[in-house]
Amino acid sequence: MDEDRRVGALLREWRTRRKLTQLELSIRSGISARHISFVETGRTIPSHAMIERFTEHLNIPLRERNRLLIAAGHAPTYRQRPLDGPDLAEAEAAVRRVMAAQEPYPALALDRHWNLLFANTAAEIFFHTVRGALLEPPINMMRLGLHPDGFAPRVRNLAQVRGFLLPRLARQAAHTGDPELAALHEELSHYATDTDPVRIDSADVALTIQLSNRGMDLSLFSTITTFGAAFDVTFDEITVESFFPADAATADYLHALARDTSDRAAALADPSGSSR
Repeated sequence: MDEDRRVGALLREWRTRRKLTQLELSIRSGISARHISFVETGRTIPSHAMIERFTEHLNIPLRERNRLLIAAGHAPTYRQRPLDGPDLAEAEAAVRRVMAAQEPYPALALDRHWNLLFANTAAEIFFHTVRGALLEPPINMMRLGLHPDGFAPRVRNLAQVRGFLLPRLARQAAHTGDPELAALHEELSHYATDTDPVRIDSADVALTIQLSNRGMDLSLFSTITTFGAAFDVTFDEITVESFFPADAATADYLHALARDTSDRAAALADPSGSSR
């Protein structure tokens, strides 16, 4: 068994990532520091229940909890099924309901790597000027927002947004230990050309995205929704980013845009203009 697959090495890696000593993990988990040391050095193979206790107190993602269990010779606890498969049909429907309820404001459903799963109609404001490879699946929304060929040129406060997103991505990569997130952070960091430190207005309650869209300057802030008590790896890793207007002019514009989209859809459905 390779070293990086041994349960003790994996546990030590996660404990170190969470900046905990063996004693601190012992106090949190109720498992003796001596026993933790034996597990980490390979002298003891932990039981299924003990691994579950470790992973809960170390706040380890479900995907990595399964990896620890398998490394110890146990069956994984958490299933991982495709979101568009029949077993997760209700879960997919729940995500789509959340996004539909967000209209006429944008919403994006994302996987753990910031790849787009679904977008509602209002989210078209992010895509309409983007061309080429950036729109080839999987569409990565973090890349789309910071790449010079994405919608970054339309973000009027790009330095501020970049100064918020890149540290957030770095923290996520460190928290999960995901090499793909680390590589994404490395890539996107190269697009930064700002030399001045980012200044945050202390009067603001949230970071806003100042986005130009078809001649209109929009101001949006976002929230992140995750699904509590998820027991499936796929569902646990989904986030929904919802965008809200930060001023009345943006709200009015998005409502008007939704009405226009609805009218055009109705006209395409009934080109004669007759009522049915």
